[in-house]
This record gives sequence, C-alpha cells and structure tokens, in this order.
Amino acid sequence: MADRHLHVTGTAPGRFLSSPPRLAPAMVRGALASPGRARRLRRPGWTGRIRDGAGALPTTRLVLAGARIDPGRLASYARICGFPTDGNGTVPLTYPHVLGFPLTMRLMTACQFPLPVLGLVHTWIEIGGERALSVDERPEISVYARSLVPHRRGVEVIIVTEARVGGDVVWHSRSAYLARHRDRDGQGDDLGHASRGRGRDSRGRDSRDSRGRHGGPAPAVAPDIPRPLPVSAEWRLPAELGRRYGAVSGDRNPIHLHPLTARPFGFPRAIAHGMWTFARCVAEAEAQARAGAGTGAGTGAGTGAGTGTGTGGHASSVRAEFRAPVLLPATVTYAARTGTARTGTARTGTTRTGAEGSVAFQLRDGDGTRVHLTGELSRGPSSAPPP
Repeated sequence: MADRHLHVTGTAPGRFLSSPPRLAPAMVRGALASPGRARRLRRPGWTGRIRDGAGALPTTRLVLAGARIDPGRLASYARICGFPTDGNGTVPLTYPHVLGFPLTMRLMTACQFPLPVLGLVHTWIEIGGERALSVDERPEISVYARSLVPHRRGVEVIIVTEARVGGDVVWHSRSAYLARHRDRDGQGDDLGHASRGRGRDSRGRDSRDSRGRHGGPAPAVAPDIPRPLPVSAEWRLPAELGRRYGAVSGDRNPIHLHPLTARPFGFPRAIAHGMWTFARCVAEAEAQARAGAGTGAGTGAGTGAGTGTGTGGHASSVRAEFRAPVLLPATVTYAARTGTARTGTARTGTTRTGAEGSVAFQLRDGDGTRVHLTGELSRGPSSAPPP
C-alpha cells in the first residue's frame, strides 16, 4: 500500500493512503505494543504530556481519497443494524464511521500513539452530517487525533473522522476513547466496557472528568441515573451478534467474538459492539423522527431490518454516551421520546430540552434497571469540528 504526504485542511499535515489499511496487521501491532504503553500509563503522575502537548499524539492526519462504498457490505450493515433496505441509494448516518475504522486503527497502532489499544474504552461519540452520502459517491475519509484529556480514571483521546466530497466536509464524527489506569489497590476500575462504553461504571455511575469539549471546562454533569423514557421496542440479541457485526464492520476485537476470547479481558461472555448498539438505536430513532411519534417503532429482533420503510432524510446530528456493556446473548429494551425529551449530551453532560424533530433515546437491559446507552438524534443545524 503506497502512501504519500500532502496538506489537508487544518493544522496537521496529511498522509495520503491509496487503499484502506489492512486491519489484521494493525491489530497485531496494537496487541504487541499495548503492554508497554499500559505500563507507562500506570506510572505515577504520567499524563501523556497533556500539559505541554509536545509529542503526545501523532500530528499527521491519515487520508483515504476515493473511499469505495461496497453495496453488498452496506446492505449487510443496514440489515444487521436495522436501517431500511429499500434501495434508495443513501448511506446510513453511522456508516462512514465504518469506512474510517481502518484509518483509526492504523493511527492508534502507530509508534507515536501513546495509549494502549487493548482495553481502550469508547466513552462517547458525536456525529454530524450536512447531507446524506450516496452509495455511488467516493468520499475522502480523514482521521486524526485531536487531543488528550485527563480523566480521573486515566486519559481520554479525542479522535476526529471526516468525510469530504468535492473538498467540502459532508460528514464528521468525534469520539472519545479512555485508557484506564490502575487504582490504588492495583485493580482496574469497574467501568466494564473494555472496548466500548461512555465514562460510566458497571452500575451506571458517571466516570467523566470535569472537562468538556477539547479539554476545556464543562458544566456540571447530568444526574447519574437518567430519567426513564417510554419503552417502545424489545430486542433479543443472539450470542453470535458480535461475530456477525464484526464481519460487516471489520471490528473483530476478541471481546466481541466468543466467551473464551472475552474472558481474558474480564468479561464472562462476549459483549456487543458499542457501535452496533449505537447504530441500532439511531436506526430506530430515525424511524421515529420520520414518523413524528415517540412510540410505536415496533419490536423485533435486534439484528432484523428494522421497521423503517424509507429514509426520508437524515438527521443532521446524533450523539451518545456508552454506559455499560451488553453481555451476549441478551434481551434489551429501547426507550425514546420525541421533541420534548430532556437528555444529557455526550460532549458536555448538560441537560436540555430536545428541539422539534429530535429524539432522545436509551438502551436498557430487559427489566429496565441497567442503562447501556443514552443519546439524542437531532435535525437541527450541524457544526463541523474545528480543524
């Protein structure tokens, strides 16, 4: 795979890739480098040079021009995540994240990346779309590490992914990944989600640092346990869900594949991909936004085609925080309210009233007592992340 350097929008130089990075070698590199990085993270006082920023993160953006959207793989993704499969030619709002995943893995396994890949916790995600991508478009995908943010349980890295068409940003996302340190007793924290999860422990308590967007001060966080929303669907998730989603997304992290490969990371069974739970909720929330109703989205299995019969138009933004893992197999409940819902945002933790056409949503366990994910979909103005 050839690559070359070029200048892209923003302060960081870009490295142009002629084809998507191969995931298997990247994962092997990450596995080999993780123990040493983890030891460095556990050193007293280590902050990844957050205070001065010198050499803390790779300064290069990885850029893949002309990313091809495979119709067959996209159809499989839509089916397993519950998006409509009526062939209208547009791409689900969450799918460009899949296109950027190989670049993210290459970035995180680069020699300059300071955090261990194994055990990274995906704590929150924000996505904004100026318009829907078409299947026949060839967007330019770029990924870069924006900042390191101190966290009371370790260090968070903010990763930005962008999709451009004709030089214009048409889609962007910002994700936070937490590298956890050991507590004073030498034990890991109980956050629970070894590759996916918002800054919450296994009992739903907030583990977020008191810093907001790009490491700046943030308002006070929302209450620990969000107010329950009306339940509108129940999904039964099979034990093989992680393997099925991994086949279409490329994310074959061992914690998602089988109980035997999940146990070394502290899980009794395989856990669902956080990005699958997110995408499945977004698919249901989009269907609710199109219908203009807060309930009645249907039930059905979590890997079905969903209830939508058309895309209608994409939400301009969606955000979510991952709170606790979903052990497979499982039965989960989807709850949501449109328009007037009050919800905490992933980026700041503030609580606000949802705008017209917005959908606040939650994913809970079968009896509704444990919160796995909270989020909000909005059709309001979308703002791209700063370069």
